[in-house]
Amino acid sequence: MNDVLIGSFISAMSTGLGAVPILFMRKMSHKLRDILLAYAAGIMTSASVYNLIPEALGHSNLLVLTLGLLLGSIVLLVMEMYIPHTDIDNSHFQIEAKAFLIIAAITLHNLPEGLSVGVSYASDTQNLGNLIAFSIGLQNAPEGFLVALFLVHQNIGRFKALGIATLTGAVEIVTSLLGYYLSTWVTGLVPYGLAFAAGAMMFIVYKELIPESHGDGNQRAATFSFIMGLLTMIALTEWF
Repeated sequence: MNDVLIGSFISAMSTGLGAVPILFMRKMSHKLRDILLAYAAGIMTSASVYNLIPEALGHSNLLVLTLGLLLGSIVLLVMEMYIPHTDIDNSHFQIEAKAFLIIAAITLHNLPEGLSVGVSYASDTQNLGNLIAFSIGLQNAPEGFLVALFLVHQNIGRFKALGIATLTGAVEIVTSLLGYYLSTWVTGLVPYGLAFAAGAMMFIVYKELIPESHGDGNQRAATFSFIMGLLTMIALTEWF
């Protein structure tokens, strides 16, 4: 129980930690942003393919893995369809409405990530929860910075922007505990949960992180950053 609390807290608060530089700087270059997003994509891909999917298969079979992966992807797809997902660089909305949409969208998109962390801690595999919490936390950090940067550009105070960005990630603690308790109480739910987490993470990688990291002409740098993210997670898996 203590492990899931600590892991989910660190993962969630990475959003706020990533937003801290907003207190000292005004903007991030497109190239650095793309490199960070691609690195997070590599981390999450490796966590899904080399940790979550083999673990789900080890606890069940191909049918369970397929159902879980598809369910995780479909849930994220439905969220994409019905939750406003406004580009941070888009300026067609009123400032107040746009700020609300960004905050709501980021907060709701963090819910499945928290579930991923909780379900991973419910698994019998040692350190799987820590690895998934680490991968989600790395993805949250640049996201927190971008949200805070956007809010500052909408004339919201820097400390207030930092606080709001932190809160968008804090919801992961709640859903992490929910995923953990559901997986420990319901027999046979763990492999479905692991596969669900993998599907949700891969949807985020392919739908969000990779396209965003390749949209500003920095494809080569982003590609090598993605590979470094893969290698980082593989190395952590081998070491721990």
